[in-house]
Amino acid sequence: MSMLAEALVDLEAISTNVRTIASVTGTGLMAVVKANGFGHGAVQVARAALRAGAAWLGVTSTAEALSLREAGVTAPTLSWLHRPDDDFGMLIKGGVDIGVSTTTHLHAVADAARLLGAPAMVQLKADTGLSRNGAAGDDWPEMVGWARKYEREGGIRVRGVWSHLADADLPGAPALTRQVAIFEEALRIARSAGLDPDLVHLANSAAAFCAPETRFDLCRIGIALYGVDPFGASGPGEYGLRAAMTLRTSVVNVKRVPAGTGVSYGFEHVTSAPTTLALLPLGYADGLPRVAGGRASVWLGGRRCPIVGRIAMDQCVVDAGDLPVTIGDPVVVFGPAEGDHHPPTVVEWARWADTNPHEILTGIGARVARDHLDGRARNS
Repeated sequence: MSMLAEALVDLEAISTNVRTIASVTGTGLMAVVKANGFGHGAVQVARAALRAGAAWLGVTSTAEALSLREAGVTAPTLSWLHRPDDDFGMLIKGGVDIGVSTTTHLHAVADAARLLGAPAMVQLKADTGLSRNGAAGDDWPEMVGWARKYEREGGIRVRGVWSHLADADLPGAPALTRQVAIFEEALRIARSAGLDPDLVHLANSAAAFCAPETRFDLCRIGIALYGVDPFGASGPGEYGLRAAMTLRTSVVNVKRVPAGTGVSYGFEHVTSAPTTLALLPLGYADGLPRVAGGRASVWLGGRRCPIVGRIAMDQCVVDAGDLPVTIGDPVVVFGPAEGDHHPPTVVEWARWADTNPHEILTGIGARVARDHLDGRARNS
């Protein structure tokens, strides 16, 4: 089937990033493959990360966890965001650890284990200041107490205690110190209640690099796994991470236009001189943020060329100047620099769209084919 665009996913880059991060942290790593592996392909990324030494996988939902199991991925996996009426029995049967953030959820997991006649592996999440999921204040001792009761009865096993950081990408931020202190107190309460978790984890990608006090037994690696510097560097950054995704397409139409030509909806761009316009079959339905029109550029004909006018649902227009562009010419929307090729990076696209690289990567739509490269040369 002919595809209008493709995302090349370099699995060797994934593996390299795992090894690079592990050499810094000295701990076990959890490869976070939620949201279809940040748009890269959860199963393929999981296998590459595990081959490189990752010990755990992290996902958000039951569906994501079970899709890994259905693909034959049996590695330890934590799934952490659920409704209390979720089918926890499926996770228990699949050998998936269940992240628990409220007593309500804990009761539901224990009920499912009782019906199944098999214990559930749970990891209790404390809210240490992010104010999202996790138990905080008096809710934490209550949840811990129930967890210990269920554990004594054989219905659950508390394998882990964990939390999530708010701004670890800002080294030295006071909130980080406060969160570590709150987490250590939560851990003390859990142990005082008789729990003995095998895994204690707090660090995300940024903290894994810059905050040794957050590493504990395991670091959860999200954006860094995919080669994006968590501190905002456009390239490999201080740690030499390798970007895993290249988004590319080709020119589908070319026209030479005079000065004064309006481009795309609303004529927000009008050419100031005679120029060549190249049409790309990618738009906001494919993951190019509409707001990036007039800001972003792509790699075409050996240089960066700006996207002009509004990005539409299915297409966008590039001003190629006087380049001898023809239909079928390759275009790199974003990707790593290679030799003399310096296409925009996903970090730059995030800046053009006033967002983060996570949103750009996970926003690449289903119409974009994924081609997973494992030791094969990359073409750009």
